[in-house]
Amino acid sequence: MKFHRLIRGLLLVIAAGLLAAPAVAHEVRPALLQINESAPGRFDVTWKQPLVGEMGVRLIPHLSGGGLDVKPATETITPGFLVRTWVLQGGPALDGQKIRIEGLPQTVTDVIVRVAARDGHAIDAVVTPSRPVLKLALSAPKGAALPAYLTLGVKHILTGIDHLMFVLGLLILTGIGWRIVKVVSAFTLAHSLTLALAALGYIHFPSAVIEALVALSIVFVAYEMVPRPDAPLGLTHRFPWIIAFVFGLLHGMAFAGALSAIGLPPRAAPQALLLFNVGVEIGQLMFIAVAVLVILGLRRLRSKLPFDTSALARALPAYAIGSCAMFWFIDRAIAAYA
Repeated sequence: MKFHRLIRGLLLVIAAGLLAAPAVAHEVRPALLQINESAPGRFDVTWKQPLVGEMGVRLIPHLSGGGLDVKPATETITPGFLVRTWVLQGGPALDGQKIRIEGLPQTVTDVIVRVAARDGHAIDAVVTPSRPVLKLALSAPKGAALPAYLTLGVKHILTGIDHLMFVLGLLILTGIGWRIVKVVSAFTLAHSLTLALAALGYIHFPSAVIEALVALSIVFVAYEMVPRPDAPLGLTHRFPWIIAFVFGLLHGMAFAGALSAIGLPPRAAPQALLLFNVGVEIGQLMFIAVAVLVILGLRRLRSKLPFDTSALARALPAYAIGSCAMFWFIDRAIAAYA
């Protein structure tokens, strides 16, 4: 009894520490700098920066010709984003100028740069914290830098703590074996379907509601993880691929949030969508591989301990994941209601 009380006390301490952390379970969404030539020599510039609540990191776009160093023509705050616009006309030629994002090296945010000239030349590129400067080469051969969407997909899943917790819960419930292949395949098929439909505009749901439901899906999986020796096996134990598919539909709509923020290249939407989805899968497989190695390592470590830790090993992940997910669900449900 004393050991069980110790376990419960330890779980409460860990849960309290997790809940005290900032609720940054959302993926890190990219910023967007879009430049369109609307008339000969006239460029309409839109800067779209993600916000957390009403706060945003200090990111300031610059053109080497100085066109963005003036007060923007408009500045608005939309749900989740700060949007600024400029109109550039009569200044130096855009071709050959450099774009620099001030403050980007101090963040983990990427910036998608999209430039469209009237002669058909276009640029779709990504500016990263490690490379915050991009030289515009509009006279280069036509074509979009679609690999930017592959990188975006990888970073999207690896910074989405809620999505990773859901996958981890499925992995723990399913075990390390061939069953996890079925589960991951079902999850992949489901979120690929709704990701494509949402990104292409065929379906639409309020993002705040979807985010709350994603958190609720993690609560459900965590509940299924709670050890109950005398109770029958839960749905996830018996039909893990069905649960993965059903909730994967929700997660796919949440994945589409990053793409809806920046849009898809007009001339290469299917290719960009495919690369983004492949990036998500690459990131997911990377996480699963690391999680399996950690689980195997912890099993070896537990086998060498002089006391039994099986009860703690079964209960700790369930309560840790469940506590975080319930906190996120309450927080997001309040935001959705507001």
